Amino acid sequence: MSDVLDRLRRHPDLEAPNLFAVDATDRLVLDEAAQALADAADGTVAVIGDRYGALTLGAIARHGVTGVRTHQDRLTGERALHGNAERLGLGGFTSHGLTPDLVAGARVVLLQLPRSLDALDEVAALVAAHADPSVVVVAGGRVKHMTTAMNDVLGRHLGTVEARLARQKSRVLVASAPRAAHDRPTRRWPERAEHPDLGLTVCAHGGAFAGTGVDIGTRALLAHLDAVEPTTGTAVDLGCGTGVLAVALARLRPGLAVTATDESAAAVASARATVDANGVGVHVRVTRAVGTEGIPDASADLVLLNPPFHVDATVHPGVARALFSDAARVLRPGGQLWAVWNSHLRYRPTLEQVVGPTRQAGRDPKFTVTVSTRR
Repeated sequence: MSDVLDRLRRHPDLEAPNLFAVDATDRLVLDEAAQALADAADGTVAVIGDRYGALTLGAIARHGVTGVRTHQDRLTGERALHGNAERLGLGGFTSHGLTPDLVAGARVVLLQLPRSLDALDEVAALVAAHADPSVVVVAGGRVKHMTTAMNDVLGRHLGTVEARLARQKSRVLVASAPRAAHDRPTRRWPERAEHPDLGLTVCAHGGAFAGTGVDIGTRALLAHLDAVEPTTGTAVDLGCGTGVLAVALARLRPGLAVTATDESAAAVASARATVDANGVGVHVRVTRAVGTEGIPDASADLVLLNPPFHVDATVHPGVARALFSDAARVLRPGGQLWAVWNSHLRYRPTLEQVVGPTRQAGRDPKFTVTVSTRR
């Protein structure tokens, strides 16, 4: 197994000396689940949150488990898993959405703990409702990112939660004994919330950034949206999250055909629900994609972007730069990229270089809104 883990890559995700495909949590989860995996019948193991394939391929390589069902929120992680498996000659798994078929009848669930308690709640609810009653969930995370609230969330859905000893700054929670339906919370995903000040409804699955709220970066860009020039043609909401910008733009400029893209499965499911809830489905198409893949070169009149600036817990400038390049590729000459970013990051020189002439549309101590025109 160690040879397999040592040979995993992050590709097609960003690769750098300080970014790794495997960490101590992956190794600890596999070690703690060793006996359960050894005893598991084919088709009874599910993996959730596997970043680049360490849990899935580690379980297969060490124990010969087959029929593993796996779910990864990020599309780059899903592609990395499949790429690593092909390169190493491993099979025996299938990719699934965060849906009942992922965990139906599962007796072992390996889980990389998400940062969001809502994301953990949605996963735990799914396992409790559809896994085998004998299921054991082995959930791992970095100690610095774990809180006792995670135990509480798991405990709402599974009657037994045990914290194991930490190792190399990682820890595992082992949960079992799914609660009866009448003894579990009745939250339904996606959740939804009305925002009268914005005149829209936001829907969100547990893993969606900002949930049913509207983050302050998006609000900063929304405040300038009425100054967007194109009224017809095509637009892209790049990294759409829950779809707030796409919906607001579709309402403000109904002559635009809007494509909303995100690589997060939770974001895409949330955005589709938000689009439907606001009745703009005729104007907005939501798709799961890495950046602007699938959109032709020089085909868009407008791109909206509220970029992330980190990979997992690591701040990395390559994330935003890659998205700026994606925007530049699909913009026609004269098309505009409207972006909002943390003011301290000083992205304007990068935007000038990658996209074209850039002006400031708004700025406060926290956020800057810029408009870049494609050369």
